[in-house]
Amino acid sequence: MSSIAVPRVVAPRRTWSTDLPVLLVAVVWGASYLAAKDITTARTVLAVLVLRFALVLPVLAVVGHRKLRALTAAQWRGAALLGLILAGIFLLETYGVVHTSATNAGLIISLTMIFTPLAESAVTRTRPSRAFLGAAALSVLGVLLLTQGAGFSRPSLGDLLMLLAALARTLHVLAMSRVKSVRGADALPLTTVQLGAAVGVFALLSAGADTTPWATAADFGPREWAGLVFLSVFCTLFAFFVQMWAVRRTSPSRVSLLLGTEPLWAAAAGIALGGERLGAFGLAGGVLVLVGTAWGRGAAR
Repeated sequence: MSSIAVPRVVAPRRTWSTDLPVLLVAVVWGASYLAAKDITTARTVLAVLVLRFALVLPVLAVVGHRKLRALTAAQWRGAALLGLILAGIFLLETYGVVHTSATNAGLIISLTMIFTPLAESAVTRTRPSRAFLGAAALSVLGVLLLTQGAGFSRPSLGDLLMLLAALARTLHVLAMSRVKSVRGADALPLTTVQLGAAVGVFALLSAGADTTPWATAADFGPREWAGLVFLSVFCTLFAFFVQMWAVRRTSPSRVSLLLGTEPLWAAAAGIALGGERLGAFGLAGGVLVLVGTAWGRGAAR
């Protein structure tokens, strides 16, 4: 469940001192699907989302208060619009992971790496390379197999929601590159406004829900609080600042490559810690998704 920092191009400096923190971000993002599944039910999705981002939003606002004040009215509106899309992404992802396995969630969401270049090609009216189309076909076949588990059946509701989340992530990436008002905005205030808009959406929707964020927090035990802190502090706050730090020390392509291992860690966490089993079809599908997205990422470059 990734964050949304926008990298800046700098001269690459590939050292393990930079690579390891970025790789750790990919690991915690991969584990975030299992953590979200562990502390969330269909009734508490909105409440957990409010709590998760409300914990880190004040920190981002305090650290970046000067840059927030420097945003123009147009930049505030553009960032808020992106925040509405971001709210949709997190709603689809969190409801999706409740209704499917953490392994499936992490692997299906990786299709964003295939959908985004395809969408860019459609918008710019350029034809993707044959290699990329082959990678896309391989990834789609992998998802079809992945969602079957031990035998052929209809994909679960969660699988379909994660597929929609991957499409929503693609929309978010395209919007960030095409909303003119935010192109020159600094990543920190841009992210803060987006998360603030998303929290506003979650809070508004939770007002009519069966359970409130405060009631959900009161019912949390040590395990649930640990999961919430992991999602808030490590998967959001830590991940965002590592990205900002890393893109100033290495190349954006290097960061993207390392973060692209997220689905591998999602599968590892689901199987090793969550006790999930893919079955023969699912295992083959997972491998095809990983190979297809890696191939597609290289072909897109």
